Amino acid sequence: MHKSILTATAIATLFVSLPGQSPRAESPAPYINLVELVIVPSELPKFLEFAKDNAANAMKDPGVREFNITQLTTNPNHVVFYEVYDNEAALNAHRATDHFKKYQAATASMVADRNVRGMAPVAFHSDGH
Repeated sequence: MHKSILTATAIATLFVSLPGQSPRAESPAPYINLVELVIVPSELPKFLEFAKDNAANAMKDPGVREFNITQLTTNPNHVVFYEVYDNEAALNAHRATDHFKKYQAATASMVADRNVRGMAPVAFHSDGH
């Protein structure tokens, strides 16, 4: 009996919050930045090098959760970035970094069309990559 009371107490303390904290604090809803780009075909290999470098550096920025680069299977010149940030402020901070400014300057003439959309999550399901 004494052992079960101690076990129950230990388990209960896992769910008791510290002052000022919620017991099961959920992270706030992330901010998703969806960027659709049409790349000049002759520039695609060079563009992808710059994009991969920017994405790798972005993952070091505070508040960046994901930075994915994809291409349409039917049109590889149509590139889509799926970026997940803690919030919109984290996206804006990323846009202010030197590595983003370098990427943007280097690729400006490689992009034939750009569509940027902020999105809100409905449900996230992932099994890892």
